[in-house]
Amino acid sequence: MGEWGIALVAAGAAIAGSIVTGWYTRNAGIQQAAAARHAGDRQADALLDSVRLTLRGEADQRGSARRRQVYAEFLGAAEARILTERTGRGQADDEILLQRALGGVVLEGPAEVADAATVFVDGLRRHLALDDLDRAKLAFVAEARRNLNIL
Repeated sequence: MGEWGIALVAAGAAIAGSIVTGWYTRNAGIQQAAAARHAGDRQADALLDSVRLTLRGEADQRGSARRRQVYAEFLGAAEARILTERTGRGQADDEILLQRALGGVVLEGPAEVADAATVFVDGLRRHLALDDLDRAKLAFVAEARRNLNIL
């Protein structure tokens, strides 16, 4: 074989080697791209889950703050009514404010807190003894704290 033959065989071997190497390199690149895409999808899913949890937590905080405000308004209206019972002096709209505050508690719930508030208001309307009213008030406060996770 002459120099030309050796050169052609060497060139052919180089071309065949390049084709085989290129083929494996191409397959490896495709696999790496698929793995990177999969990792990116997992990272995006994790980010979306984190955002969802954050939004859910914020919504829970707003709901808890709203219930706390409603419960405090109810206690204020009930205390005003108790003061009226004790002193005989009160405002003309105390009963309206108490009823409105009770409606807020019933609306916000849950049922255990609404039931305790209703028992408290029933005691006020039936003019129970102050000790009984204090017990009903403490029962309401206990249920409200349990609902708000304040122990």
